[in-house]
Amino acid sequence: MRINKYLAHEGLCTRREADQHISAGLVYINGKRATLGDQVAEGDKVETSLPQKAYRYFAYHKPKGVVTHSPEPGQTDIQEVSGLHGVSPMGRLDKQSRGLIILTDDGRITEKLLGPERAHEKEYEVVVKEHLPPSFKTRMEQGVDIGGYNTKPAKVKLLGDHKFSIILTEGKKHQIRRMTDAWGYTVADLKRVRIINIKLGTLQSGQYRLIKGEELKEFLKQLGIQK
Repeated sequence: MRINKYLAHEGLCTRREADQHISAGLVYINGKRATLGDQVAEGDKVETSLPQKAYRYFAYHKPKGVVTHSPEPGQTDIQEVSGLHGVSPMGRLDKQSRGLIILTDDGRITEKLLGPERAHEKEYEVVVKEHLPPSFKTRMEQGVDIGGYNTKPAKVKLLGDHKFSIILTEGKKHQIRRMTDAWGYTVADLKRVRIINIKLGTLQSGQYRLIKGEELKEFLKQLGIQK
């Protein structure tokens, strides 16, 4: 494994930052100063003296109608309305959905949180227009064909005649809307309330809070990132 990939995999920095640290002479392999392109084999001892960067992490309640990535002319961009500068959203939440999204300047998180092989829990509360029968829970939990792809098993709890919660460990485009549509139900409201251990809690639409302390420590631990 290349040394920059190894450092990123260990959650120490991004690959681009790793290249900078290697060039600055801050990385050693088996006691020898590393150079760009060096390989790390099993059993090698990698040592670093990387500077500590004060990353920022925010839990933000994205309002309905706000676009998280690549806004088109006339659309409302999350970067503009959040009031937070120098941070970017981790993952997506479609325009018509609302709820929790994490904003940070820590680029190490991207692959750790969003990589297709990851299986981190994300929880949503969903309201549909139609009446939900008891069988809906089983249908959604066992996996749903959403057009050539069968979703992974999920955890579903019925919260009322028209409302349910669902916990996913994957994130296909418009997945929940496609899953409910496959069974003949129409989403009226979709809100994300949790990502791993980070909860939306009492945050109102458009509000944000700093993620810190034990909550941040546990979040980074679940991602395999060193603070």
